[in-house]
Amino acid sequence: MARPFRRVLIANRGEIALRVMRACRERGLETVAVHSDADGAALHVRMADFAVRLGPPPPRESYLDGAKVLAAAKASGADAIHPGYGFLSENADFAESVAQAGLVWIGPPASAIRAMGEKTAARKRMQAAGVPVVPGVVEPIEDHAELLRIAREVGFPVMLKAAGGGGGKGIRIVHQESELISSFERARSEAENSFKSSAVYLEKFLALSHHIEIQILADAHGNVVHLGERECSMQRRHQKVIEESPSPLMTPELRARMGKAACDAARAVGYLNAGTIECLVPDASPGTSGATRDFYFLEMNTRLQVEHPVTEMVTGLDLVHLQLAIAAGEKLPFTQEQVNWRGHAIEARLCAEEPERGFVPATGTIASLELPGGPGVRLDSALYDGLEVGVHYDSMLAKLIVHAATREQAIERLLRALREVRIAGVAHNAAFLARVADSAEFRSGNYHTKSIEARLDTFLGKPSRAAIERAALIAALLHRESLKRGAAEQSLHADSGEAVSVWLHEGRRRQLSRNQP
Repeated sequence: MARPFRRVLIANRGEIALRVMRACRERGLETVAVHSDADGAALHVRMADFAVRLGPPPPRESYLDGAKVLAAAKASGADAIHPGYGFLSENADFAESVAQAGLVWIGPPASAIRAMGEKTAARKRMQAAGVPVVPGVVEPIEDHAELLRIAREVGFPVMLKAAGGGGGKGIRIVHQESELISSFERARSEAENSFKSSAVYLEKFLALSHHIEIQILADAHGNVVHLGERECSMQRRHQKVIEESPSPLMTPELRARMGKAACDAARAVGYLNAGTIECLVPDASPGTSGATRDFYFLEMNTRLQVEHPVTEMVTGLDLVHLQLAIAAGEKLPFTQEQVNWRGHAIEARLCAEEPERGFVPATGTIASLELPGGPGVRLDSALYDGLEVGVHYDSMLAKLIVHAATREQAIERLLRALREVRIAGVAHNAAFLARVADSAEFRSGNYHTKSIEARLDTFLGKPSRAAIERAALIAALLHRESLKRGAAEQSLHADSGEAVSVWLHEGRRRQLSRNQP
């Protein structure tokens, strides 16, 4: 229900809680933090006007307990709730309970969350709205016989996906029929454990595709606009690593087509507030125009995205300010024609993890901290000296976002900023991110969703087999040349009785040569 409000409870933690609080402060709104026992000293708790304890560290006993969050809102006098991302942000039942409690939900209506939250139902709605979807089925698959029949019709490789999923969970890529049944059962099991539903559907796996998402905004006055795209193809195991805007493959024609489809999708479910339409764009033949290039709807994220800052940097718009305004019943202050894009922005996700050990999450206490800054550098984080990084929450420590006039300048700025990161006490992935951003694939813009996996050893700092073989060959050639030079030098000085090492420093060799008649 859109209406003015004065005190906002942020049902989240970490950098996104700080992000929302800052926007609230700028709009003259009071803020309420909620926290688990693990976050009692966290920055979002210290920054808020009020703070309410939820419970023990495990999310299901704190941040995921909707009843406790609502009780905290009542106890603190909050009249609106912003969910951030993750946790309860896409929980339709919670959004509904917030409205029933007479509070303003700063997000889409529960009906829209439900409509887009179940992936097969969402595919049906998108087909009906004329939005292209990836070839496959729109109903969960019930048995092995049906699975085999559909997979043969679609053609391998195929992708099995949890119907109620997200975050890369409940997904299996199957390249041949012999792997299909076992992959199906594993996907069902993971879906049940992660989402309390074993429903799985099948779609064509589009290899070498680009993962592109379109940011949309919709107000209660019938206005729906898109803010352009974010390129999210640099992924590992379906988790985004680096995002950028604009996409290197985008053309004005393709942006217009994808933007229209995203707005049509939002209108089809009565959407309000901020949301994102995620799409796959298959690799195209050289010369394919933006007016004819294929793209397919994947899913809709009915919340603010982790990577929303890159859109803010290139449009100059504050998405959280706009979320708050829309929830208060205000009209969007611009039209589609007034949206402009300038320069280039890139975001890298700085995580507490050990890439060289399979990206296992890292824990520890931050002993010292030096973070990057300077022109065009933005760091969204909740880090501080003495912060204890534990096992209960997502491993992301911060989001490093840069903006520059050109993509090339933005890449150099990102690399400079990553090299300034100094975090003692907790392992992190800054060096891995720098190798990815400095790679030939990323610099060229000609990358896809499997680019990281294809060169993972290189990005981890491990030389490839070909590189090792080249290095061995070069070393052997240099050694042979050194032996030749050493033998010649020994021959020149044999009469004087001077023993000359074959490993003489090159400067000493030049000096010896100059001294010869």
